[in-house]
Amino acid sequence: MDWGISLLGLLVGFLVGLTGVGGAALLTPILVLVGINPTLAVGTDLFYNSVTKLFGTIQHFRQKTVEIRLVFFLAAGSIPGAVVSIVALHQFSSFYHNQEQIVRFALGIMLIVVAVLTIAKQLFERKGSENRWQAKPLEQKKAMTIGIGFVLGFIVGLTSIGSGSLFAIALMYLYRIQASRLVGTDIAHALLLVTAAGLLHASYGNVDFGLAFQLLIGSVPGVWIGSSLSAKLPSKPLRAIMASLILISGLKLL
Repeated sequence: MDWGISLLGLLVGFLVGLTGVGGAALLTPILVLVGINPTLAVGTDLFYNSVTKLFGTIQHFRQKTVEIRLVFFLAAGSIPGAVVSIVALHQFSSFYHNQEQIVRFALGIMLIVVAVLTIAKQLFERKGSENRWQAKPLEQKKAMTIGIGFVLGFIVGLTSIGSGSLFAIALMYLYRIQASRLVGTDIAHALLLVTAAGLLHASYGNVDFGLAFQLLIGSVPGVWIGSSLSAKLPSKPLRAIMASLILISGLKLL
């Protein structure tokens, strides 16, 4: 038992609860920067996220804040997208033996993207009337929804980043959905995506279950503490600081 790992989980959970910034964007680069192979860090983070998302999904189903049809359409694209990226990565690696470099570079790029989008979201949060995409009913956006799911699922399978943040941004700007249902729908879909991607990574031996459980020991109380304090502290400056740290992590991985 390495209590340092649990303390890391406590810190990540605390920051997630405090700022709402995605855990993968914080945890995966930290694991890589402390010396864990990028592919193992991605797989372990996906498994870790599947456990944390399970509790959130149960709570949102109880509250009836999940748009089930939207979750289904997103998952219809995102799970195949994650499968394609993970299988392609391993097939590519068997020929060129540079899997870790690919994942590390992809991680760096996605961290920079998430950091920029997090800052942009603070500056341009949706206000007032809906746009033309939000005005369309879901039935007219099935193909688009599955396509978005595939692209973002591909990214999540490769890097573990975006199951919450990237999909949340897509939900915010492309669908007519209440704030509470946006969060619940995002978490419920993320559970399906990260569980499928985590299981596939595990089949390739890319999940350190002991490491994941030690992180969970710290992160569960960390999220609770951070969430309790979030209402008492200004969220926008904290998120901007977190986005800056994520940006720095992304640049260090490139």
